Amino acid sequence: MTTFASGTDTLTRDALTVLQPGFPGTIAPDWLLRRLGEGLASVGLFGRNIASAEQVAALTAQLRAERDDVLVAIDEEGGDVTRLEVRTGSSFPGNHALGAVDDVELTREVAFELGRRLAACGVNLNWAPSADVNSNPANPVIGVRSFGADTDLVARHTAAYVTGLQAAGVAACTKHFPGHGDTAVDSHHAMPHIDADVAVLQSRELVPFHAAIAAGTKAMMSAHIMVPALDPHHPATLSRRILTDLLRGELGYDGLIVTDGIEMQAIAATYGIECGSVLAIAAGADAICVGGGLSDDETVRRLRDALVAAVRSGDLPEERLADAAERVRSLARWTASAAASGAGGSASSADGVGLVAARRALTVTGGEAFEPLTEAPYVAAFTPVANVAVGDETPWGVAAELARSLPGTETGSFTGDAAGKEALAAAGERRVVAVVRDEHRHAWMATALDTVLAARPDTIVIEMGVPQSPPRGALHIATHGAARVCATAAAEIIAGK
Repeated sequence: MTTFASGTDTLTRDALTVLQPGFPGTIAPDWLLRRLGEGLASVGLFGRNIASAEQVAALTAQLRAERDDVLVAIDEEGGDVTRLEVRTGSSFPGNHALGAVDDVELTREVAFELGRRLAACGVNLNWAPSADVNSNPANPVIGVRSFGADTDLVARHTAAYVTGLQAAGVAACTKHFPGHGDTAVDSHHAMPHIDADVAVLQSRELVPFHAAIAAGTKAMMSAHIMVPALDPHHPATLSRRILTDLLRGELGYDGLIVTDGIEMQAIAATYGIECGSVLAIAAGADAICVGGGLSDDETVRRLRDALVAAVRSGDLPEERLADAAERVRSLARWTASAAASGAGGSASSADGVGLVAARRALTVTGGEAFEPLTEAPYVAAFTPVANVAVGDETPWGVAAELARSLPGTETGSFTGDAAGKEALAAAGERRVVAVVRDEHRHAWMATALDTVLAARPDTIVIEMGVPQSPPRGALHIATHGAARVCATAAAEIIAGK
């Protein structure tokens, strides 16, 4: 087992144990390895840490050479939010596509295969799935990350996802408790408010989390949101009423509670990361996720010292910190046991369950009269600003996939009031394929489609976000997400493959 550095006292080790930091680069820096020797028990991987599956496996082996029971976490939802395939797009459709199919066995199979690939790379904790009910169509951060707007649908697919992922030996971390769906604010930037009353929350937001607990989710992630009906004074991540009284007490959850990224502005700009971390642990959280934005040794030291100081000043009970650290170690023991038992199974077929699911998720309007293209089109991507969770590193759209079947396909990205006119000018005489993402949330995008369709009614429209707007165009394909496999499935329809 791991031998801790001499001179590292129990309190300091516990303070390090509850942190889940990130780091730069594709190999572990010396400071991170040193902290593992001092008691750090978890590490988070992000897109910047990943070049290939083989490189990730080497990286996790490097971490385990320093501490054999380390929890290696990742934000791998599949679909739009992918880290393992951050530069190519995911081999798996996201939650919204799976919800559109509404086959819980398919969801379980997708989660199992995703978990199997993570386990093969040495990753044993996945900050997924999202159990948020996307009840607000204007939601800028959840959207296709949710299984849908129907509570029961979200609940049954959340449970299936948890079951599949953990059958592969990877701990699920269901998020974002108590539910981030009914908001039009992104907590990466500001503090959202959920103003629903308790009855609505119990019948809508909390139902999928009940299902996740019943399915045995090993971890749960808190949301940086104000829910006045539950706690009028503190956001969920910092609320004892929500994390301890509700989640642990009323819902009976006994697993690990992880915060969403503590450096997100909803917490950092309001409380600061040190105070926020202390308050989160005091409220009932067991692990502090940090590293999406702050990823250096100084951040780890600041949070460690803040927790130690809070215990010594009496602001944080020592037994609460010790309990949190023990929950981290308990999860580490489960992952070690799952790995030793050979969880993971065999790979899916060469065609891939991800592509099968993406094909089944398509909603095609106008297909009965559509003649597949035989000449290379022009793909006009009407591109919104990506939210922080998705990021702008991952390619999206259908041009690359269409070019495989229709060589010579060209593409351009357009945004703003003149997007439609600019797209038409760039397309020239070529057939236009217009790609949108959440048309209903962007007035400029709807206007661009109006302009293009008025001039070129034979335009093919592909919606790769939530298909809230009415379908239009000579052919309309709703993919329910922008994963690479969703683009592949759409391209097959357009090219008649």
